Amino acid sequence: MYDKVSTNLNFVEREKKTEQFWKDNDIFRKSMENRKEGETYTFYDGPPTANGKPHIGHVLTRVIKDMIPRYRTMKGYMVPRKAGWDTHGLPVELEVEKLLGLDGKDQIEEYGMEPFIEKCKESVWKYKGMWEDFSGTVGFWADMDNPYVTYDNDFIESEWWALKEIWNKKLLYKGFKIVPYCPRCGTPLSSQEVAQGYKDVKERSAIARFKVKGEDAYILAWTTTPWTLPSNVALCVNPVEDYVKVKANDGFVYYMAKALLDTVLGKLAVKADEENGVEAQAAYEILETYKGKDLEYKEYEPLFDFANEVIAKQEKKAHFVTCDSYVTLTDGTGVVHIAPAFGEDDAKVGRNYDLPFVQLVDGKGEMTAETAYAGVFCKDADKMVLTDLEKANLLYDAPKFEHSYPHCWRCDTPLIYYARESWFIKMTEVKDDLIANNNTINWIPESIGTGRFGNWLENVQDWGVSRNRYWGTPMNIWECECGHQHAVGSRAELAEMAGDPKAAEVELHRPYIDEVKINCPKCGGKMTRIPEVLDCWFDSGAMPFAQHHYPFENKDLFEQQFPADFISEAVDQTRGWFYTLLAESTLLFNKAPYKNVIVLGHVQDENGQKMSKSKGNAVDPFSALETHGADAIRWYFYINSAPWLPNRFHDKAVTEGQRKFMGTLWNTYAFYVLYAEIDQFDPSKYELDYDKLPVMDKWLLSKLNTVVGQVDDNLANYRIPEAARALSDFVDEMSNWYVRRSRDRYWAKGMEQDKINAYMTLYTALVTISKAAAPMIPFMTEDIYQNLVRNIDKTAPESIHLCDFPEVNEKFIDKDLEDKMEKVLDIVVMGRAARNASNIKNRQPIGQMYVKAAFELSEFYKEIIEDELNVKNVAFTEDVRNFTTYTFKPQLKTVGPKYGKQLGGIKEHLSALDGNAAMDELESVGALKFMVGDTEVELTKEDLLIEMTQMEGYVSENNNNITVVLDTNLTEELIEEGYVREIISKVQTMRKEADFEVMDKINIYIANNERIVKILENNKDKIMSEVLANDVIFGIIDGYNKEWNINGEDVAIGVKKC
Repeated sequence: MYDKVSTNLNFVEREKKTEQFWKDNDIFRKSMENRKEGETYTFYDGPPTANGKPHIGHVLTRVIKDMIPRYRTMKGYMVPRKAGWDTHGLPVELEVEKLLGLDGKDQIEEYGMEPFIEKCKESVWKYKGMWEDFSGTVGFWADMDNPYVTYDNDFIESEWWALKEIWNKKLLYKGFKIVPYCPRCGTPLSSQEVAQGYKDVKERSAIARFKVKGEDAYILAWTTTPWTLPSNVALCVNPVEDYVKVKANDGFVYYMAKALLDTVLGKLAVKADEENGVEAQAAYEILETYKGKDLEYKEYEPLFDFANEVIAKQEKKAHFVTCDSYVTLTDGTGVVHIAPAFGEDDAKVGRNYDLPFVQLVDGKGEMTAETAYAGVFCKDADKMVLTDLEKANLLYDAPKFEHSYPHCWRCDTPLIYYARESWFIKMTEVKDDLIANNNTINWIPESIGTGRFGNWLENVQDWGVSRNRYWGTPMNIWECECGHQHAVGSRAELAEMAGDPKAAEVELHRPYIDEVKINCPKCGGKMTRIPEVLDCWFDSGAMPFAQHHYPFENKDLFEQQFPADFISEAVDQTRGWFYTLLAESTLLFNKAPYKNVIVLGHVQDENGQKMSKSKGNAVDPFSALETHGADAIRWYFYINSAPWLPNRFHDKAVTEGQRKFMGTLWNTYAFYVLYAEIDQFDPSKYELDYDKLPVMDKWLLSKLNTVVGQVDDNLANYRIPEAARALSDFVDEMSNWYVRRSRDRYWAKGMEQDKINAYMTLYTALVTISKAAAPMIPFMTEDIYQNLVRNIDKTAPESIHLCDFPEVNEKFIDKDLEDKMEKVLDIVVMGRAARNASNIKNRQPIGQMYVKAAFELSEFYKEIIEDELNVKNVAFTEDVRNFTTYTFKPQLKTVGPKYGKQLGGIKEHLSALDGNAAMDELESVGALKFMVGDTEVELTKEDLLIEMTQMEGYVSENNNNITVVLDTNLTEELIEEGYVREIISKVQTMRKEADFEVMDKINIYIANNERIVKILENNKDKIMSEVLANDVIFGIIDGYNKEWNINGEDVAIGVKKC
């Protein structure tokens, strides 16, 4: 009837069989088909790149993104889960460059753009099989047979439509802006890309001496980028701050901010040294004081003459002092150097003062031929510039400083802020709409939406969407020599404007699309496509509509599945996918593209360190899955902490979680199958008759339905750890309380009603809780379901994942019963603690236990406590003072400051108190009042360290609300009964060790201890009944035998199958 269940907790092989079962029977497709008439619940999958390998963080994102859709499917929703692949961008190009042995754009173009693009197309699928295997192993269900692919013509055409819509709204423009630029990749980066690559670096700054024209004086200006000094065209001060002209102790006269004099010039001071005849000398002497505005237009001589010719050609004035409020006095000299080609603030000052544009760094990030450092990478030129300044006596200081500097997230090259012509989307124009739409999203946690993401939107910048690269969505802008520009919105429009129907069939990638010329509607000339491609983040932000080739087809489908009900990715996507989705959705539809988003923290090592290959602490996801199995790792991520917090991933933590929850559930299931198979119990032949159930069964069913309701509510509201904890607590109580309390019922002979009740109750609980846990641990619950349900009823749904999520049966919920059983459990826990404190073994019966509490339990519950704690009698009492007392000591933190001198007298008074009487006074009055000498002392509970102590022969425990007292005085009868229980336990252990079957009859052999032999003779029938023995043979040893020490008595015991 049932398949035998192994108690081996290595689930990996079982999971592989389950995964194959799902594939062979097309269970995922059937789960979608079953719900096609249900209400739509849309999930968007953030597309991974198939040319990169999965890492352990992808396990976290996959298990969260799989679980919620599984749950919603079981709730009756139709949950489309279209997989996707992010295929464009620099990471692909870099991989192909490496493969072909190329380095940089020049070599790519020499190799040939067409073969390079074809290699990119191949490269993106390098790890596709690995990703699919990984997803299958982890239990991630998505439609991978019909994915959206960002390089498909249909996907690109939808992006062209979107970009034309943005163009028509006059929100796409070409601008000459300072952009974060990677000289290695030869392309600008968006602000969200820059945010991904900051590193802490140590570098040298420069405080340079700029010679004032017509004066024997210098302006001290500070810069963190010495390589930009050859391109200097101005200096800048804050117009409202105080500046001074000082004579410094190094012989120079300087202009600088007054507030920074000591910081910068302080080191020039000389201390008096009478012994060597040295007089004290001040670092500087103030000659004149100005406001920054007073220095405006003061001229100076350039540090280098490299830019003179460039400046002369532009016929613009340079090398004078400017003013702007962006200059602060937090560091440096209060004077900054201005190079408009290398900074947004500098560019703004340049526009305000009509400064010349000097850019002595080329697109490769190398110093140009006009300088003395031609061909040197700009950051490497820092040392050379500083050396030349020092030789010319124009360097005051070059202090080292540490700061966070942006690097390219793809190739690790330091970025430079560089003036380039780029295409921008005017996000600043829609800032208010972005914020309003964000306010409609349920962020989990809320603090990300209002904080990190909300702050990002408050300071939103225009989105630089163009990339000067090759493998990407080509921008759909054509330009004519007459100056006219046109955005093409579809392949049909392209063919029409080209006057060639075949143009509609051209692959929408470079170089193929570059060859298509269209007719200029303004002058009739030929228009050429601009060379730029789109930022690949635009691809990912377009997936809600582009995956459906909207608006060219699937209009109804798109509208049905937009916006998404749920998305989830790691926290770094706040400036990545989360943002680009919202940006494009706001630009095109002015609504939020997702309703609920779970933000995930990063996966760290066990010490809370970021994982990396270089540190040697990175966890290989395939190795982890092969070691623990998917369910164990899934469960760890669900229950470990709130999803948005960092997860410390290590084997010990995963194993512990597996043991506590999965191991307990599996062993409970194995227990049921073992005995149900022996009895050939078929639950389909019986009904669960609630009215006939004993209290323990009603309690379990009440807890079961309460927990199902809690799990349902928590998952519906994306409270994942809370749902996991509810499941874990129930499974623990089902196993360690219900099954342990009911074990004898399964061992009973025949099939009486009580045994039927026990089987039906446990069966119902196992099947129901497995369905409730199925979204979280899909493999194990499938195993349990197939054995418990499908092996009994072939008409049942083929898979647990084709079942409905269990509904709460309100009739079974008895809160009063749950409350009373909770109180029983509290008392039992305290009773066990008291036993442990007394060092009396659990098998040793105790005569009496007293309980003081604000409630009293009926005889039924008292009997449970007695049986569970192996106590002959439990009595509730109002007063335990006959067995316990209290000691009091002063709490020094509070009593010391109030009664410092009386502390000794207070200690003495408290030590002499009648503990119980003092506690009564404290409870009734709220304080102990007494005199120490002439001082009246009043002490509340906060002033006292109170400890409950027990009288000799009694052990007590309390938790403020409940006190339990065990009478540890043992009679001879109790001691003998303790021996009997120990003997039974040892024989049962030996039965297991000898591999006897549960129902095998045995003979017991016992020798070498007269006391144990006598006890066994006195209790022979009881012992034989408990261990299924036919006889006890005294004085000889046979069969499987061992030497035991039972409560200090050495004895030999043997067991032999009859």
